[in-house]
Amino acid sequence: MKILVCISHVPDTTSKINFSDNDSQFDSNGVQFVINPNDEFGLTRAIWFQEQQAATVTVANVGGPETEPTLRKALAIGANDAIRINANPTDSFFVAKQLAEVIKNGGYDLVIAGKESLDYNGGMVPGMIAGILGYNFLNSCTNIVVDGTTVKAIREIDGGKESVSTTLPLIIGGQKGIVEEKDLKIPNMRGIMTARSKPLTVVEPVDVSINTKSVKFEKPAPKSAVKLVAPDNLDELINLLHNEAKVI
Repeated sequence: MKILVCISHVPDTTSKINFSDNDSQFDSNGVQFVINPNDEFGLTRAIWFQEQQAATVTVANVGGPETEPTLRKALAIGANDAIRINANPTDSFFVAKQLAEVIKNGGYDLVIAGKESLDYNGGMVPGMIAGILGYNFLNSCTNIVVDGTTVKAIREIDGGKESVSTTLPLIIGGQKGIVEEKDLKIPNMRGIMTARSKPLTVVEPVDVSINTKSVKFEKPAPKSAVKLVAPDNLDELINLLHNEAKVI
């Protein structure tokens, strides 16, 4: 089984986010980047298939040379090889088209992408890839078992979970639950050393029309100061909740 894991290069959640050019561009200065958490869960599941079913695991992303440390980390975790599509990931459709081309040319059976990235939270890329290629698609996947070309999976739905059966080739949008957080793999020294010699192929993007662009970014309003009320002063608490917080 050939597996492709889509990897997003995203800011660490502890990073301080700023914008430049009149708030029209994300300012990456001083920002630490990591593997998108949903993608990391998917990568760990792919490595499980590698260990249990002799699957080959390729990781791919759309980005410039600055994203290669993130791909090298994925190789250190256990992926066999990596592909970097040499382009700026301008919007979801552009990214989906680039990844779809790699998938089509590589003949992958299973494509694991995070259901969304934590930077833009668009949640569109996995479904778009499936639509472009005509592959089966499961989103919000929390468990997957592959037997030959038959797939049994569990995905989250509003108010519960759904068990489904489908066939390869398949695109899934994975999330926490496809493996548990305690099962995430941390690169060891051997993995880090091995990753240096694993193939990282750079391919040029296919021509795609850019349909959307970010016009302006705006930070959330800062939180107001906390007001402390004495536990025996219920009148003051009720007054604040009614007149200031306006929740009663």
